[in-house]
Amino acid sequence: MTQTKFTGLGIALITPFNEDESVDYDALGVLLDYQLQNGIDYLVVLGTTAETPTLSEEEKKSVKQFVLNKVNGRVPIVLGLGGNNTKAIVEKLKNDDFTGVDAILSVVPFYNKPSQEGIYQHYKAIAEASKVPVILYNVPGRTGVNMLPDTTIRLAREFKNIIAIKEACGNMDQINDIIKRKPKDFMVISGDDGITYPLITMGAQGVISVIGNAFPKEFGRMVRLSLQGDYESARVIHQKFTDLFDLLFVDGNPAGAKCMLSLMGYIKNKLRLPLVPTRMVTYEKIREVLNGLNVKC
Repeated sequence: MTQTKFTGLGIALITPFNEDESVDYDALGVLLDYQLQNGIDYLVVLGTTAETPTLSEEEKKSVKQFVLNKVNGRVPIVLGLGGNNTKAIVEKLKNDDFTGVDAILSVVPFYNKPSQEGIYQHYKAIAEASKVPVILYNVPGRTGVNMLPDTTIRLAREFKNIIAIKEACGNMDQINDIIKRKPKDFMVISGDDGITYPLITMGAQGVISVIGNAFPKEFGRMVRLSLQGDYESARVIHQKFTDLFDLLFVDGNPAGAKCMLSLMGYIKNKLRLPLVPTRMVTYEKIREVLNGLNVKC
């Protein structure tokens, strides 16, 4: 079942860079091995956390193909494909090669600030053009517009290939409203590590995670325990990470994640402008928390 593919822990994969800002494929390969060896359920490639807006079209194609070759079908792959030019997205959906891609993750159009009807029509065009299932992505803190539950439910009911939403609106009441009213086979996926635990207790079916880049085994265990109804054991793991949740985002994403992964020795602490590394005070706080979790830095 398609739904089963995207239950549990999905990883919003970062893009490692060399000091000259070229893509560090060696580090990317190491990261992928680390994820696969620690039991992740699926990967999200070229999403927000991947700094996708700063990648050229050739780099996007190369990163996608590198991941597909490395993973070789061992876990499902979700490809980030969104934007604020509906026609351009539809053209890519019609013309690009989606071999090996299990679904796309498409963000609510940003900057344009469309109405709810505009959002609906945008996703209608995407759903009708897409060869693979579509996961909606609502993140008003980045897009400047909030897709309301009525729009989400309308899309879920009218298009069978719109299978899920990654919800990062930060409003528990809004997300709960979607969970209560959604079609049975439509999935709600947390887009925020810090509220994944309570959202699963409310009926969400997992997370597309940033912190999972560094802690796939531990965070994945928390997700699975929650899905199994062992909330007490899951809560203990959730609370281990609460200090890191805020630190990961205080200087922006993926600056916090890259700081953490560099401290753990997986990547260089390099981002592309307009993003910059975390402040030194955040760097030291992350180091301190990692030491408290018995992670060698």
